[in-house]
Amino acid sequence: MFSDNKKGKEQALTDFSRNQNKISEGTKIVGDIVSEGGFRVEGIIEGTFKTTGKVVVGKSGFIQGTLECSDADFEGKFSGNLLVSGTLSLKPTAHIEGDVSVGKLAVEPGATFNASCAMKGGLKSIGKQQNGQKQQGKSA
Repeated sequence: MFSDNKKGKEQALTDFSRNQNKISEGTKIVGDIVSEGGFRVEGIIEGTFKTTGKVVVGKSGFIQGTLECSDADFEGKFSGNLLVSGTLSLKPTAHIEGDVSVGKLAVEPGATFNASCAMKGGLKSIGKQQNGQKQQGKSA
């Protein structure tokens, strides 16, 4: 009886990907943040922000500095270096400036995207297709 409850609590404590942290409007954090859980940002963050989870930046949210995460949805503002291993989604109210590196990018009409952008993995697949086409052209 007691061993089952203990296992359930241990699993809940070690699964950080399900945790949702919130930085509310009116809150300003200056410094470095490292987490394994997801975040909803309605306030301001200045510094380095690293998480293995998803980051959602609301309309009142602003991040200045470096953000590294798995996925991100922006309605608010960002300025700095943005590294998203998965998908970066920009809503119509989003305003992004700086250097961006993403796996996938989705930009809705109205979003401001003033950034240099590199997409991870895209160049490799294009390079393979070009090589395959060249080889087909040579044999024909």
